[in-house]
Amino acid sequence: MASGTLYTYPKNFRAYKVLIAAQYSGAQVKIADDFVFGETNKTETFLKKFPFGKVPAFETCDGKCITESNAIAYYVANDQLRGKTDLERAEIIQWFGFADSEILPASCAWVFPLLGIMPYNRQTVEHAKDDVKKALTVLNSHLLTRTYLVWERLTLADISVAMTLLHLYQYILEPDLREPYQNVNRWFQTVIYQPESIAVIGAFKLAEKMFEYNPKKFAESQGKSSKKEKKEKESKKEAKESKKEVVEELDPADTILAAEPKNSNPFNALPKGTFDIDDFKRFYSNEEESKSIPYFWQKFDPEHYSIWLGEYKYNHELTKVFMSCNLISGMYQRLDKMRKAAIASTCLFGTDNDSSISGIWIWRGQKLAFTLCPDWQVDYESYNWTKLDPTTEETKELVQRYFTEPGTDKEGRKFNMGKIFK
Repeated sequence: MASGTLYTYPKNFRAYKVLIAAQYSGAQVKIADDFVFGETNKTETFLKKFPFGKVPAFETCDGKCITESNAIAYYVANDQLRGKTDLERAEIIQWFGFADSEILPASCAWVFPLLGIMPYNRQTVEHAKDDVKKALTVLNSHLLTRTYLVWERLTLADISVAMTLLHLYQYILEPDLREPYQNVNRWFQTVIYQPESIAVIGAFKLAEKMFEYNPKKFAESQGKSSKKEKKEKESKKEAKESKKEVVEELDPADTILAAEPKNSNPFNALPKGTFDIDDFKRFYSNEEESKSIPYFWQKFDPEHYSIWLGEYKYNHELTKVFMSCNLISGMYQRLDKMRKAAIASTCLFGTDNDSSISGIWIWRGQKLAFTLCPDWQVDYESYNWTKLDPTTEETKELVQRYFTEPGTDKEGRKFNMGKIFK
């Protein structure tokens, strides 16, 4: 198992690649706690190990030195992340190049002026916008029938590309701008909301509004840099104490993801009613299905809860069954916060290249729940949603079918597999 010391500054998206890979593999990666960017990396000792003075930089436990974030991430990863065949490994390297050549330059050219890191040049920014759109269009097409970039499991390709997109999703891609790229949005959130990613970057919030250009920011950053240099001459100790300021001034593009304030669950604002959904989930999990549905109708509170049928819009695009199943799993994962006051049974009907996805959802409130929270809106537009009348026999029959024996879909496709959201 790999182990060693990582030299970086806080919230460096390049270092995130390494740290997330280590979360998956179990590699023992220690972050150098005495590292000060702009100071430590200019010392003779550091430059002997890493001649370019760049970070992230990694020193193994036996004294070997590695630079470049993709290379370090590859070193600390496991075989699943690195790829299991020569073709998989080649494709992963291909996505490394895509991230560094197609995404990163355009992202920097668009984001940096907004953050005051570099002066604004309209022609450069407009060109960067076009390049970002081209890159996202390529990704969106690639992910149309895929859950991940290389085969159907998460690899270093996903980690590297997602981390390179981080600035765009934080500062630029407000809802209207990211709307055309639903496949990329789904994939991006799948990657960053994995427990291993959250352990490194914390709770990530998608941009609600694009940063606006402010010409004063660049002038202020230049002024701060001059003041910083003066302070460094006065005292090395003061420079260490102002470590965060140094990082922000020397490479603020990588200073991201300020801690997101804890938001209460949107369901908390709605009346609870008499239906204890957790009680039903326990009953459904522990009792026979023949008993669960009568129990549900005995306890259900139609005044404060509603029942919905969700039908996937793009069944004609579904190919392999396991890939379609991954669409369901990914959606569930991204809606984890909904579990507090919702339950669902989503089913896949049919076989490879001839299948459909649909399900019954029950949640607190009478309106479409996904609109209550921006984080829940990644997948729901891919479905047609129909609110059901709980008093009709047709609704009772649908609930019975989807939570016990789904049978067939509207076109007669036989039930293949299903997943319960609870």
